[in-house]
Amino acid sequence: MSLPTQVNLVKNKFGYDEAFNYKEEPHLNAALKRYFPKGIDIYFENVGGPMLDAVLLNMRIKGRIAVCGMISQYNLEKPDGVQNLFCLVSKRIRMEFNVLDYYHLYPKFLELTHQYIKEGKIFYVEDTVEGLEQAPAALIGLFTGSKVGKQVVVVARE
Repeated sequence: MSLPTQVNLVKNKFGYDEAFNYKEEPHLNAALKRYFPKGIDIYFENVGGPMLDAVLLNMRIKGRIAVCGMISQYNLEKPDGVQNLFCLVSKRIRMEFNVLDYYHLYPKFLELTHQYIKEGKIFYVEDTVEGLEQAPAALIGLFTGSKVGKQVVVVARE
């Protein structure tokens, strides 16, 4: 059985221990217990809502959560509440991140990132389509999960 494209990419190209598509799991807490039976040491929070709630229950003691965003909560009239915040206390989880705190390091970040890309230590994935007429489908693909990586629409080649 082959893995879905996104899961295959995360596990086999990016080298993560485990991955799954949270949109395909009816019970997030059960999925996390199945995929991470020893708990989660580090989690990069970019989803929020029910996913964050399930992650909090499955964090290891002294685990770390880097918060970047909570896309599932954007544009909602009433965002979901997080019910399991007490896990921050009981499991002594460290949860933080604010890019503005590190903005002064941005030039150094760019320098290192460019170097690491050239050395093959960091790589990225682009999904490229040709022609402006492909832009609507490319945009829709961002919201349906059919695209992987950065979506690029090439309007014209010079």
